[in-house]
Amino acid sequence: MKKVLITDFVHQHLIDGLTEMGYEVEYNKNITLKQTAKIISDYNGIIINSKTVMDRAMMDRATKLKFIGRLGSGLEIIDLAYAKEKKIRVFNSPEGNRNAVAEHALGMLLALANNLIRADREVKDFKWNREKNRGFELEGKTIGIIGFGNTGSSFARVLSGFGVKVLTYDKYKKDYTDGLDHVKKASMNQLLKKADSISLHIPLTPDTLKMVDDRFFEKCKLGAILINTSRGKIIDIKALDKALRTKRLAGVCLDVMPNEKPKTYTAEEKQSYSRLFNRNNVLVSPHVAGWTHESLFKIADVLLRKIKKI
Repeated sequence: MKKVLITDFVHQHLIDGLTEMGYEVEYNKNITLKQTAKIISDYNGIIINSKTVMDRAMMDRATKLKFIGRLGSGLEIIDLAYAKEKKIRVFNSPEGNRNAVAEHALGMLLALANNLIRADREVKDFKWNREKNRGFELEGKTIGIIGFGNTGSSFARVLSGFGVKVLTYDKYKKDYTDGLDHVKKASMNQLLKKADSISLHIPLTPDTLKMVDDRFFEKCKLGAILINTSRGKIIDIKALDKALRTKRLAGVCLDVMPNEKPKTYTAEEKQSYSRLFNRNNVLVSPHVAGWTHESLFKIADVLLRKIKKI
């Protein structure tokens, strides 16, 4: 019988669907990378999230492996070239959480624009500071979206009712704004120069690693807001700190960080993140933009449908 190993938390829909397809499913969401390496030779398929790295060494152990299913979108944890060489199919599921990411990005932007987090804390502390917490509206603003794949295009759609102008830049796409009258293509420089808020929707690659650096911020419109729901390592944290300190940026919304394991922070990282987190114009969340009850099912369903086509 064909066997599939699932190494992370998934919706029961995926387990049931794979079972109906004739797979024997081992569901072990607590399995470690070391434990996975010891048993992966027994499996025809594996379903992973961010903790399970499918590099050359792991794939060399996976002598029966026919497919890798990625819960979510990021493929930087998979050696795609080696998977292709070994004829292992790779599926991800960005269609499953693209709306969740888009709504989260919008929620963070609205919360920052209206000082909601600070105002909430102050009111609960019996402080009634109305003028201090006066916000700004999105209507009439220009939103820049870098990367117009699943999440970038979804973010543009949720913005459609806010009376904003959307500028997009995508290095790999040409015709992609059909049906979106409020969206216009732009060069990277045009987008950075004109956008009041900039939202990142790009994968982590050698080209995008620390792409958002001092030069990037120097090209931004003065007082822009940066939103990142993609990958933390795309931003140079030192450059971000400088941009906030010099008021080149008016604020930042981060769902992702370069290091997302607080227990492993170095003294330098703790100091750097503390400076960032202590700012009232910085809003953070623990990589949960695509982490909704609805997306849990959608991701499972997307992967299931793709695996059925093998």
